[in-house]
Amino acid sequence: MIKRIRNIIARIPSWVFWTILFLIGILILIFNDVFGEDDGFIVFSLFYTLLLIGAIIRWIFSQIRSLIELKRDKAKMEMLHLKSQVNPHFFFNTLNNLYGLVEKDPKEAQSLILKLSDLMRYSIYEGQNEWVSLESEIDYLRNFVELHKNRYHKKVDVKFDTTINAEGYRIMPLLLILLVENAFKHGVEKLRDNAFVKMELIADDGHISFSIINNYDKEEEETNEPGGIGISNLKRRLEIGYKKKHDLHISKDDETFTAQLTLHKV
Repeated sequence: MIKRIRNIIARIPSWVFWTILFLIGILILIFNDVFGEDDGFIVFSLFYTLLLIGAIIRWIFSQIRSLIELKRDKAKMEMLHLKSQVNPHFFFNTLNNLYGLVEKDPKEAQSLILKLSDLMRYSIYEGQNEWVSLESEIDYLRNFVELHKNRYHKKVDVKFDTTINAEGYRIMPLLLILLVENAFKHGVEKLRDNAFVKMELIADDGHISFSIINNYDKEEEETNEPGGIGISNLKRRLEIGYKKKHDLHISKDDETFTAQLTLHKV
């Protein structure tokens, strides 16, 4: 019976409910002088007061819940927008390079096309998830590096060491790629020779530690702040997904740019 009454009340538009409460309150004030000492009127007035207090409390909590849900939805939308900013022109540049490679080295072109396919599939599908396995994120980074190395008509020394001491690590997708993209964009692309990128990922004791160091052209980068848009994007994503659960340290000297990111278990 109580459940049925609740369902009936739930169907009543909120403005109708509050109007009825308001009118009942006016009637109580009007007839208070006449029936103020009547036991039935006192009980009714007390019941109305409790109902009014309960309705106000419920309204306050519903408003708080709406604000929390709105904030959560806003954070999700912002996260999707930040993910979509992962260097889309990289795919177009890679396709252009593959076009020329198909005729010169068909087997190499086929291998790279498969890597590009895996890369795009991960970005489109896995990239929409809140969390992915650490192994899949590592595979994504390796494919990205192999495709990037193929773009340059110069030798690039890239090392990527990984140590995962347990299974089941999860990570926000398309996160570490921002640091890798930054190393290639501000380092490898602008160096004529001797370019290098050294990466190390360690997953142990519930933490994921990722470090990356690359050299750069001092003359090209002397007026730029470390990182640029990619690092700003990374910091915002960390604030949303790893609030107070991460440590990011970035440094830059005359020859190298270094980033150290530690993700604590969420």
